Amino acid sequence: MTARAPAPAGREVDVLIVGGGPAGLAAALVLGRSRRTVLVVDAGEPRNAPAAAMHSFLTRDGTPPDELRAIARTEVAGYGVHLHDGRAVTASWVGDRSRHEERFRVELQDGATVLARRLVVTAGLVDELPQVEGLAQRWGRDVVHCPYCHGWEVRDRTIGVLATSPVALHHVGLFRQLSDRVVYLRHTGPELDADQAATLAARDIEVVEGEVVAVESADDRLTGVCLADGRRVPLEALAVAPRFAARSDLLAGLGVPVVDHPSGNGVHVPADPMGRTEVAGVWVAGNVTDPMAQVIAAAAQGNTVGAAVNADLVTEDMTRARVVAC
Repeated sequence: MTARAPAPAGREVDVLIVGGGPAGLAAALVLGRSRRTVLVVDAGEPRNAPAAAMHSFLTRDGTPPDELRAIARTEVAGYGVHLHDGRAVTASWVGDRSRHEERFRVELQDGATVLARRLVVTAGLVDELPQVEGLAQRWGRDVVHCPYCHGWEVRDRTIGVLATSPVALHHVGLFRQLSDRVVYLRHTGPELDADQAATLAARDIEVVEGEVVAVESADDRLTGVCLADGRRVPLEALAVAPRFAARSDLLAGLGVPVVDHPSGNGVHVPADPMGRTEVAGVWVAGNVTDPMAQVIAAAAQGNTVGAAVNADLVTEDMTRARVVAC
């Protein structure tokens, strides 16, 4: 049997995972079950923190996000995975790549240093919200983004869709599936052409021109929005497509590219289907690479990355053993 040494912060590990959400913990589970030494560093800033429950996760629909993470942390710890609450701040290369002795050196905010053979970043993203008074305070409640995450909860209400980019036209169609009372707030979005306007009219979607300056609420419920010209539009829910900002600062020093997302709504870290980035030894999963991924998809990506990283390490172990034998 292969003994596995302890791997607290300050020691060398096979894999350092930065981000302790569903993607990171799913990767940790696979790697822990493969008898890898794994350290998960988690800053405790989950994207879905404002939400009371997560949805569309088979067998866990309606589970509070914190509850899912607690269950997952207990599971991975049972396989020897080490969990460290903190922030990774810098990453660099050390060692000799030609001898397969290269390592990532990652500094943590508390001053600890970790050496790792592979680096997996699952730190997610930040939703950059439109600067509208009162909007952020309702985010994740009756100001929502994803129709698959929270659309059912606002079904049959009067839903406004705040346009900030061309994506809003796709967004409004998705929410029209959930309610026959949908209002397209053009706000700062592009002007509608004749075909677009006709399509919205055919679906009985009201178009309201004018910039939205405030979200109104009463008795802890959204009641409408105010426009710059003083008009008020009564609403019961508001759909917003935020800008996605991948939490990728740690990767800057390693030369991992961060590029515009195809949606046009932010940036992400590109990777192949297995989660491998353009920089050897660096892998990503979850919202840092796929902003559209719901919790179940992020966990699935983490599972894939965990297996791929273990296979990569197996190949290196075999190569190293052959070199030493010679």
